[in-house]
Amino acid sequence: MKKIYLHPLPVRIWHWVNAISFIVLIVTGLQIRYREILGLMKFREAVDIHNIFGFILIFNFFIWLVFYIVSGKIKIYIPPLNLKKFVMGSLKQARYYGYGILMGEPNPHHSTPDNKFNPMQQMAYLAIMLLLIPLQLLSGLLLWDAKRFSDFISLAGGIKIVDTVHVFLFLFFMSFLFVHIYLATLGHTATAHIKAMFTGYEELEEEHGH
Repeated sequence: MKKIYLHPLPVRIWHWVNAISFIVLIVTGLQIRYREILGLMKFREAVDIHNIFGFILIFNFFIWLVFYIVSGKIKIYIPPLNLKKFVMGSLKQARYYGYGILMGEPNPHHSTPDNKFNPMQQMAYLAIMLLLIPLQLLSGLLLWDAKRFSDFISLAGGIKIVDTVHVFLFLFFMSFLFVHIYLATLGHTATAHIKAMFTGYEELEEEHGH
């Protein structure tokens, strides 16, 4: 095995703040939505905690955006401009996830600091980080003070539209969390990728002849 420094400290801090915030927002969001069924906390407490962690997530997102743009690391989210390379890489990765991993085949993608994600991850994370999360944060901000942002809500189609967008994205991110955790267990051991998000170092199997 060899170790590669894949996750700098700022990225690791951002990741775990993000993870904790997501979990708290999911729990409090469920309590707000299903207050007649769940009894985890009082409705007002759920709303207050949801709002606090919503702003933490907004702040954390802008830290991520500034850090990745200033450092130039934003390029790791950009899929290859070569369409053939992108399609072939995606097909290889899809085959690995659907078949190769079950047969003990090696992952066709080898992460490096400058090429962290495989093509499928790049496409997914690009949409999530630059479209879906901003949309979720914006809809949450509008719902936080509907009176203050009434003009923007009207522009978006009304409170029901904004609320529906927020809820559907909430359901998406709740599902994504389970997929993300599953994919995090697909290293050479079930905890290798998770451990790397604490230490910063990813363990990779050295290829024969290298």
